Order: sequence, then C-alpha cells, then structure tokens
Amino acid sequence: MSDALAPELTVTRADYADPADAAAVVDLLDAYARDPMGGGEPLAGEVRARLVERLAAHPGAFSLIARVDGEPVGLANCLTGFSTFAARPLVNVHDVAVLPGHRGKGIGKALFAAIEAEAKARGACKVTLEVLSGNASAIALYSALGYGQYALDPAMGNAQFWEKKLP
Repeated sequence: MSDALAPELTVTRADYADPADAAAVVDLLDAYARDPMGGGEPLAGEVRARLVERLAAHPGAFSLIARVDGEPVGLANCLTGFSTFAARPLVNVHDVAVLPGHRGKGIGKALFAAIEAEAKARGACKVTLEVLSGNASAIALYSALGYGQYALDPAMGNAQFWEKKLP
C-alpha cells in the first residue's frame, strides 16, 4: 500500500496579463459572489469582462491565487490605501474566497500569510478587512490570525463599515 502524496498548496501573486491567472481571478470571484456570503448572485457579464483590466489599471491593486496541485481554489483581492494617522500605506483585503470543497484545509490561512508578506513588502502599517457578522467561520479564522474589530478609543465604540451605492 503506497501513501498518497499530500496535495501541494501554493499562493502566488496573480499576473493580470496572464490569461490563466486572469481567468482564475474572475472565476474564483464569481464563485464567491454566488455564495451566500458574497451576495448569492453571479457577477454581471460586464463585470466579468472588465474586472481584470480594471484591477490591473488600479494603482496598488493586487490579487493572490491559492492553488492546490495547480488548480485555483482560493483568491484574495487587495487594494493598497493610506493611513493618515500612521502616514504609511495600508492594505485592505477587499475579497477573500475559498471554494467550498476546499474550506477548512488551511487555504485561507495561507492566503493571509501571503497578504501580510505583501503588505510588509509595501511598507504597510496594517491590514484591514470587512466581514459579515454572520460569517462565523471567517470571523474565527480572522480572530485566530490576530485580527479584531477596530476602535480608536474603546469608550467610543467599534468602527462600522457603511456604504452608499452610487449610480
């Protein structure tokens, strides 16, 4: 009886000009969008068509793709911002997605290790993210990795993420 080799997990920065990486970014984000935690709806055709081109043109944007045995199974889309209080860059994790059949296997943890390494390379003072209050598994992962709710002064409460959609 032979032992099966453990699957190989890699996390690499997406090359937006590479057709395979571009397709992986779109397909993984679409899978996330279809998930209840991503809104439960597929990406619109126009978003699928222009996403990678727009990411490539956006200063400070980067995506990381997790692959198991060469197959894309996880994605992180990140945007570099700026902390005025620290006068340094920050990295905002805009999307994190792991395909359902691959969750709970350390892929999210590997994505965050790569995010943090990239953030440090950019001189970032922190990594920020948003999470739905009902996404218990994501909250557990983020907490285990040292992330927490943001408050300048605990007496003033935690920061809240608000939005106003524009036409």
